[in-house]
Amino acid sequence: MSTIDYYYSTRSNYAYLGAARLNALATQHNRTIVHRPVILSITMPPIGGQDFAERPIMLRNYAAADALRWAEYLDIELLREPVHHMGPVELPSGIVIAAQNACAAGAAGSVDKLSLLVLEALWRDDRDIADEEVIAELCARAGFVEPQQLIQIAMNSYTQAELHRNCQEAIVRGVIGSPTYFLDNENFYGQDRLQLLEAKLAKLS
Repeated sequence: MSTIDYYYSTRSNYAYLGAARLNALATQHNRTIVHRPVILSITMPPIGGQDFAERPIMLRNYAAADALRWAEYLDIELLREPVHHMGPVELPSGIVIAAQNACAAGAAGSVDKLSLLVLEALWRDDRDIADEEVIAELCARAGFVEPQQLIQIAMNSYTQAELHRNCQEAIVRGVIGSPTYFLDNENFYGQDRLQLLEAKLAKLS
């Protein structure tokens, strides 16, 4: 197989911390990233997980502090809690799916870059990734020539159904959080496992 299946929330700070490195690894090892955005409020309850807002404050504070430690270690700019942290995922997730399908059909643009830009817009720049104007700008920066058309596709029933299929598939495959990477059906959970993913890619190469 020549793909890396990538399950993540487009509002995940840990997905953001790993996104650029994942793109680089895929390029280095000639792997195609298959983006599978998910809705964590759907994928987590079946495995006993809690919504972030429902977790004990001690755990929430630790998770935020740990993300900042990783950001410092990786030399990546990260906001602790952007104003736009909480919000709808339908547009930012749908645009990644729509872009991926467009690229598969031969359209110009990079879904890998777009996904990274969406995460950066939220966690570095505190922009509203549920805003169509913001998403249109990011699509253009990722090389897509008809952002408004792509946004319409992102929000249609077919694309949103694919988003929900991703969620069900994630549950079946044992995804326990965001981000999760599958290499030849082997599950690597967390951006801190990218080093192990890199080692496995090197071994396979």
